[in-house]
Amino acid sequence: MVAVSAPLVRHLLDHSVRTGDFTLKSGRKSSWFIDSKQTMCRGEGAVLVADAAAAVVPAEATAIGGLAAGADPVAFGIAAILAERGRPLRSFSIRKEAKDHGVQGRLAGALEEGDKVVIVEDTVTRGTSAMEAARVVRELGAEPILVMAIVDRGGTCAAMAEADGIGFVALVTALDLGFDYEGA
Repeated sequence: MVAVSAPLVRHLLDHSVRTGDFTLKSGRKSSWFIDSKQTMCRGEGAVLVADAAAAVVPAEATAIGGLAAGADPVAFGIAAILAERGRPLRSFSIRKEAKDHGVQGRLAGALEEGDKVVIVEDTVTRGTSAMEAARVVRELGAEPILVMAIVDRGGTCAAMAEADGIGFVALVTALDLGFDYEGA
């Protein structure tokens, strides 16, 4: 169980949560939306996220990353802040599609074969992006050991990760923000 950071919750509520009528990526309707990148892309928000992540990133982890867009600011920000604190992690991004020019394939960044990897996401609802990233990381010869989301709004990713033999942790949940889970 993660000790939820009240300052992180406040930052998310102030900068990342919106209420109204929204259509989620899944096509489902919701009365609230969270764009955790609004927290992660502010210096003070990035520090709050890195503080919370530092408490849960396993000691054996050597790399941090995930699927492009959602994971990028999370992985790069945490890696930079933790490196300044003496806890280096290589960071990377998994492209949504393989490039056919330059450095080809889906990998961008410093993932190496044999790495023990923390897969990150800004927000998970169903968990499909995180699990796709874990699959690609395995294909590249590394081992996903933890899926970590800034916010779990769906409540379903933990079971998906567990079924795939990977740990899961959310730094904040929908419940912590005052909303019900909206997974499935």
